[in-house]
Amino acid sequence: MHRADQPPSRRAFLDVTGATVAAGLLSGCSGDSARPARPAPSAPASSAPAAPAPVPVTGRHQAGVTLPRSPQPHLLALVADLGAGVAPGPLLAELGETVRTLTAGSDPRLLGLPPGDLTVTVGVGPRLVRAVGAALPGAADLPPFSRERIAPRARGGDLLIQICAGEAPLVPVVAAALLDRAGDRIRERWRQFGRRGTEVPVAEGRSAPRNVLGFIDGIVGPHTPAEQERDLWLAGPPGVAGGTLAVLRRMELDLTRFAALSVAEQEAVFGRRRASGAPLSGGGVADAPGLGAKTADGRYLIPADAHVRRANPTVVGVGHMLRRSYSIDDPVPGLLFISFQNDLRTFTATLTRMDTSDALLPFTTTTAGATFLILPGYGPRRPLGSPLFG
Repeated sequence: MHRADQPPSRRAFLDVTGATVAAGLLSGCSGDSARPARPAPSAPASSAPAAPAPVPVTGRHQAGVTLPRSPQPHLLALVADLGAGVAPGPLLAELGETVRTLTAGSDPRLLGLPPGDLTVTVGVGPRLVRAVGAALPGAADLPPFSRERIAPRARGGDLLIQICAGEAPLVPVVAAALLDRAGDRIRERWRQFGRRGTEVPVAEGRSAPRNVLGFIDGIVGPHTPAEQERDLWLAGPPGVAGGTLAVLRRMELDLTRFAALSVAEQEAVFGRRRASGAPLSGGGVADAPGLGAKTADGRYLIPADAHVRRANPTVVGVGHMLRRSYSIDDPVPGLLFISFQNDLRTFTATLTRMDTSDALLPFTTTTAGATFLILPGYGPRRPLGSPLFG
């Protein structure tokens, strides 16, 4: 990743290092024993893994939030500013068309790589939203919080391009194509690659990854359509309906100090079992934490400063956020946290409460942060961004 105070040129992604793929060959013996002297034919080569299903680009919502159901393992978050005098509407419409050609596999800038389950999700920052209406969702900046060490260029931004894919080499290639289409109309602020950890089943048809601290991440959230309509998607006004609000936070983690804790101490920080993800109050990984459960001598089974207690939406008095966490190791080991919600207060009130006493926060330092309005879905007759900037 480039340093925040030295933004790369928009051509930086064109110098892409190829990935080496190792393939194995299976051979076997014929089951025909009638003619043993005959050379045994090779067994058929094992079939290649099925290609990931394409993710629909058009619709009420942009892809890359709830679709695909299990997020792809590789992500690039790219944050940029629009140049002076650049109109958002035409730029967004062109980016949307480019996304359609990239996901369809018809763009020569893919360099022959199959798009697979590629998704590109585009959001706009508060400055652009305020230019349309100061009261619109997405018009408010993300306030500062404690334990931040954020350079000016790593705070805020006009444009978010989130690229997710099942194949790592595809991500920088797609970024280069989109930056090429945008040309000199945008200037990059910062970017971050991330990867999801091993997926662990948490409920029927749903899984969550382990984060870089070894714990299952993203168990609680608006997972059903009804929950998503309530807590995730914006219902209005018309220019933003079908969109959502994203918060990005890049965090350094003190892995050495956390690893020095015993497993029991680590579990007390999170309020969950490290191996299973089950709350310390008992039950399974998908069960709600029993915040009132106590030991025989009156101690809370989930400590008062445990992360699952301090960030619990019922206790905070906010809706659920859909959380995505990606492990990073550049510039240092850490986490790229992304949350989606239809009210920025869902995030800000939660982090404000965590700031007062959350056992996890002392192991973190935030080095980049921003919020964006994820634009509503689009289609052939409804260009990306047109309901708001048309």
